[in-house]
Amino acid sequence: MTKDVVSVPPRTPFKDVAGLLAEHDISGLPVVDDDARVLGVISESDLMLRQAALPAEPSPARRRPWRRAGGRRRGDPPASTAEGLMSRPAITVHADDTIARAARTMARHRIERLPVVDAEDRLAGIVTRRDLLRVFLRPDEDIRREVVSDLVVGTMWLTPGTLEVHVLDGVVTLKGQLERRSEVAVLLRLTAQVDGVVSVVDELTYRVDDSRPPRPPEQTLLGLAED
Repeated sequence: MTKDVVSVPPRTPFKDVAGLLAEHDISGLPVVDDDARVLGVISESDLMLRQAALPAEPSPARRRPWRRAGGRRRGDPPASTAEGLMSRPAITVHADDTIARAARTMARHRIERLPVVDAEDRLAGIVTRRDLLRVFLRPDEDIRREVVSDLVVGTMWLTPGTLEVHVLDGVVTLKGQLERRSEVAVLLRLTAQVDGVVSVVDELTYRVDDSRPPRPPEQTLLGLAED
């Protein structure tokens, strides 16, 4: 995320908001209260809607109201401050959320930027689609080093060299044998969450299939006699 965030309070005039977007060459910014909590987000689209606002007295054929960005309706006076321009409620992510979660949130809400908040829901930064895409430029060797050191050794407690880890263009291939089938699922899931990983190729095997409950012991003739 970008930590140096351009933000505005709710009473910021329309022209000042437009000026900040142009000055910093950004397409949107968050609106925050006195405690730096995010109230909403203003985008270039919100400003365009303001510029394209219809007159306060629409013609009889167009009197049926409909809501616009910021909760305004056709025929309402044009918004003149950030509070009237912003889209709300604000869609945010927390600083400790994964990149995958941030990407899913952007895709689900069809937005291009996400304010990032801390544990107290105060503005900590902002992340854009371009920031998320930049993650996939991470070198293959960096990805491999993290998978081996943090996952294979640090999480699975395996000695280096137990598994083969190959990375090509962000695609991670895992080869080797683990003790249990459940461990395979865990390692695949964690590997897919590593920054820069495009996909994971599973070539792992396991010694014990612990996905099935153990069979009950067979009743012996001796046991039946004792009963």
